[in-house]
Amino acid sequence: MASVLVVEDDQFVRSALIRHLTEASHTVRSVGTALEALREVAHFRFDVVILDLGLPDLDGSEALKMLRGITDVPVIIATARDDETEIVRLLNDGADDYLTKPFSVEHLSARMAAVLRRSRSSAGEAPPSRLIQVGGLSIDPLRRQAQLDGIGLDLTRREFDLLTFLAGRPGVVVPRKELLAEVWQQSYGDDQTIDVHLSWLRRKLGETAARPRYLHTLRGVGVKLEPPDGSPPGHQQGRQR
Repeated sequence: MASVLVVEDDQFVRSALIRHLTEASHTVRSVGTALEALREVAHFRFDVVILDLGLPDLDGSEALKMLRGITDVPVIIATARDDETEIVRLLNDGADDYLTKPFSVEHLSARMAAVLRRSRSSAGEAPPSRLIQVGGLSIDPLRRQAQLDGIGLDLTRREFDLLTFLAGRPGVVVPRKELLAEVWQQSYGDDQTIDVHLSWLRRKLGETAARPRYLHTLRGVGVKLEPPDGSPPGHQQGRQR
């Protein structure tokens, strides 16, 4: 079973996809515009996104680029366009697979299964084995769980990766270029992407940029995570699980 976001403005196609995916025991959310899709992936965890290209507010290819700025969730393009050059460009822009409309539900199921296998295999590669403790912040990289003062944090995949990377270097100022390279796997990008994720993380940590507790931005230099005053930073070596 997977959590699926369907981004499709055609109500007939959308309803058919929702029905098929639900019958296959997947959890489905659906939207009809690119902006709604961006809001969904910012606030919910998905295993895969099925993205139509012909959206009313923004072309799907642009929506794909914006999605890739905030999440690494697998994206399957659903398109009526069969131009090979465009398909290659979409794959280079971050799409994991594509389907040309019309397609059968069996074909969709097979493509989804293949994408999910690759995604889950990649996610299982060599995770850190230590429990990270910084002040009241506790992060378990193996289980991909984080707590603040004993209360679980509901983080997106990218938020968790960003928090874990910074917490693994408590008190160290990390340049934005390094964050893009290590967390986003990009050699270049827009600083706004980092700022947006830091803003979301601060909200979930109960702080603001004006009154930071853990996340501190040094303008023109980078970002660092350190415990509030009086809390000792540190790492706890976790048991191998």
